[in-house]
Amino acid sequence: MSMEKVTLGELYTVHNGLSKGRKFFGSGYPFLSFSTVFNNYFIPNELVDLVQSDEKEQKIYSISRGDVFVTRTSETSDELGMSCVALKDYPRATYNGFTKRMRPIATDRVHPEYIGYYMRMPSFRGEFQAFSTMTTRASLRNEDLLSLTILLPPMEQQIKIAEVLQTYDKLIENNQKQIKLLEEAAQRLYKEWFVDLRFPGYEDVDVVDGVPEGWSKGKAENFFNITIGKTPPRAEKQWFVKNNIGVPWVSISDMGNAGVYVFETSEDLTQEAVKKYNMKVVPSGTIFVSFKLTVGRVSIATKNMCTNEAIAHFYIDDDSKQAYTYCYLNNFEYDTLGNTSSISKAINSKIIKAMPFVMPDEVTILAFDRLVAPILKTIKNKLEVCIKLKEARDRLLPKLMSGEIKV
Repeated sequence: MSMEKVTLGELYTVHNGLSKGRKFFGSGYPFLSFSTVFNNYFIPNELVDLVQSDEKEQKIYSISRGDVFVTRTSETSDELGMSCVALKDYPRATYNGFTKRMRPIATDRVHPEYIGYYMRMPSFRGEFQAFSTMTTRASLRNEDLLSLTILLPPMEQQIKIAEVLQTYDKLIENNQKQIKLLEEAAQRLYKEWFVDLRFPGYEDVDVVDGVPEGWSKGKAENFFNITIGKTPPRAEKQWFVKNNIGVPWVSISDMGNAGVYVFETSEDLTQEAVKKYNMKVVPSGTIFVSFKLTVGRVSIATKNMCTNEAIAHFYIDDDSKQAYTYCYLNNFEYDTLGNTSSISKAINSKIIKAMPFVMPDEVTILAFDRLVAPILKTIKNKLEVCIKLKEARDRLLPKLMSGEIKV
């Protein structure tokens, strides 16, 4: 397979993104966030983040099919230059100031799907690290970005390579759709039983002090052993490792990527860090709740893990209570815990431990668990399938790009 070696500067122009104050976010028009770029090969069909932008900004910072977005700054150099490609036009949308947009000079030389996969290859990603400049954060200069070289096969081959890889992504997408339906089924049942109080036998149960007779209510810490995570000094890089060679260290971003169950983390901590900083390592089945910055994300640990200080750990000593506790924490209205306009600043670990909790009687808990635990198990299995599909795709990627496997 013939390959053309070209610089990104021969193919793209580069432009920084839109920077605005926090007050402009949360309403307005579609916005491509840093986290969306960081976590996706391709921009999702719908952008959920919003920003107040005007027509001039929407024209300058527009998003069109073929545009490539890269993270231009990060806390670590190996998280720099994460790419995300637009596969369609996004009317009136703009993009984050901590990203750069590469817009194709000519659309007939690069297939958007091909470049989307190519720029996520570990071998290509490593080139970003060589160009990064470190002060307190890693950053990427335009001239360095445009000087990077890529290998371009003929357009017909680019399309074929992308189609092979997209087969894996379609399987992943189908599993994710099924996971979403399963989650919705579990949440519907929870709301019917514990919000609308239409649990089995409700007609024969009196409500006492605001809850059905036989149920308990009180502070969460009265029902669970609740601990909080930590972060070792960021400046001491020796404590942080990758590629599953340490103790998985969960961040709020990891929880957002994971969904119901956390299998993978972007960073691990060394055993030495865990010991030196007395990190709380929690077992599989522990439920995580984020209570700073992004409040109210809920996930379940799948192995021994630790977390940063923005995440609380609800240790479950009875497996039959896991499904109910997960649903309760996932449906809880966390804005009721704070008394300021900024809930992310209003909640602390003391408040999380004292949050109100309602525990149904054992018969009701067991009945709910018999119905919902199998749903959660199926979700867990499908998430594992997604991970294996991603790993298979990523192993195939460099072999297709190099021509080792022909299409």
